[in-house]
Amino acid sequence: MHAAGDWEDPLDRAMSLTRRDAVFGGACLCCLPAVARRASAAMTPLVEVAPGIHIRLGVTEDASSGNEDAIANVGCVIGTNAVAVMDPGGSLGDGESLRRAIRNLTSLPIRYVVMSHVHPDHLFGAAAFQHEHPIFVGHARLPQALALRGDYYRTALDRILGPGRAGPVVMPTRLVDDHATLDLGGRVLDLTAHAPAHTDCDLSVIDRRTGTLLAGDLLFVDRVPSLDGDLKGWLAQLTAMQALGPRPVVPGHGPVRVEWPGAAADITRYLMVLLTETRQAVARNVPISTAAHTVARSERSHWKLFDDYNPRNVTVAYQQLEWE
Repeated sequence: MHAAGDWEDPLDRAMSLTRRDAVFGGACLCCLPAVARRASAAMTPLVEVAPGIHIRLGVTEDASSGNEDAIANVGCVIGTNAVAVMDPGGSLGDGESLRRAIRNLTSLPIRYVVMSHVHPDHLFGAAAFQHEHPIFVGHARLPQALALRGDYYRTALDRILGPGRAGPVVMPTRLVDDHATLDLGGRVLDLTAHAPAHTDCDLSVIDRRTGTLLAGDLLFVDRVPSLDGDLKGWLAQLTAMQALGPRPVVPGHGPVRVEWPGAAADITRYLMVLLTETRQAVARNVPISTAAHTVARSERSHWKLFDDYNPRNVTVAYQQLEWE
């Protein structure tokens, strides 16, 4: 049910946009949907998923004034000399809560804030860390994505949370073109900039000490994935990441720790069904408006928030695959 003044349904908006607008103009509202769901309690405590890696469980909801857009898994990695924040949260308030939680764990300097991709639930808390003077780390394509979408996201999130509560757009100050390392003292983080997949600016992180993969939104568990990059590219990245071998993994959404590569089975299946059935719809000249409500319906019982996001996933996939 839409509140007065909320924007149109994400699917309706996507239908009305050109292909370029749908990809670049902020049509992906996977983190800013129109429906404000139930209010959530105060920030969930950080959980130590591996030695020195602490993660806050995101709620499986849409952004609302009650949850401060704290819907993604975010947290930190603590070394002997410094701390790296692994996604700073979904709003200024969420970021402030995360920073306080980290300060309850350690007084070490927060040297890095890693922003895994462009979506608001993973990066709008960055401003809460600015007075710590960290290096803000992002994919080489993140600045362009933020330049195209940042103000749109901020305005939209303010409409949900209340004026000024989203926080300002913070640009990365260190860019990753391919691979990079962050030294926290006694532990090194390996960063990978991925080809277009979930978005066109996804970063993943591996902690060398524990082998833990912090996958960002390359991995969704339980919550239906949201496609805002390249469908075939996402499948290719998941396949390539199988070579990492067994290890703990922190998904962008879902439990704070699961096991790789088994945890990738559900998302891979969903994306393959989306690919196969969308191709079939294109080949049969099924209208995109019909395909949006018929493709991948067999997956409905496997995912939370399926009805909110699958139609838009189909729309994006259709726009990509009709040009194959």
